[in-house]
Amino acid sequence: MKQSAGILLIRAARVGPEFFLVHPGGPFFAKKDAGWWTVPKGEIMPGEDPLNTAIREFEEETGYTPAAPFTRLTSITQKGGKQVHCWAASGNLDPAKIVSNTFEIEWPPRSGKYKTYPEIDKAGWFTPEEAAKLINERQVAFLEEVLQLGLTAL
Repeated sequence: MKQSAGILLIRAARVGPEFFLVHPGGPFFAKKDAGWWTVPKGEIMPGEDPLNTAIREFEEETGYTPAAPFTRLTSITQKGGKQVHCWAASGNLDPAKIVSNTFEIEWPPRSGKYKTYPEIDKAGWFTPEEAAKLINERQVAFLEEVLQLGLTAL
């Protein structure tokens, strides 16, 4: 079973808690919005500590290093079968200033042409209601758990 690890960043705002979510880059996701946003996350390498994976992936996808304390949330399994481990942490970064790593893909398929895309093409801060509409439906559980635990600013 594939496993990934990520961090759900939280900040206190005048309107209440806000969650930091990212939208995957590349041609497959270009016209997909609601239901396709996610916590910054990535695949756990063999022998790698899941929290270290989560921190590394957040850095690679945004250019920002989240800081402790980290609160472990209940893992979920996405529709495709991937298990996602997640931690909540407080932080604040400007979504307009994220710097994402890139990947190369043959596009269009079987064209022999390769293009480079950012792993994350946009990011933002969202209220719980907005986040619940945008995030992958299985990851809504992370938002709900943070709110139930009262982790609006760690």
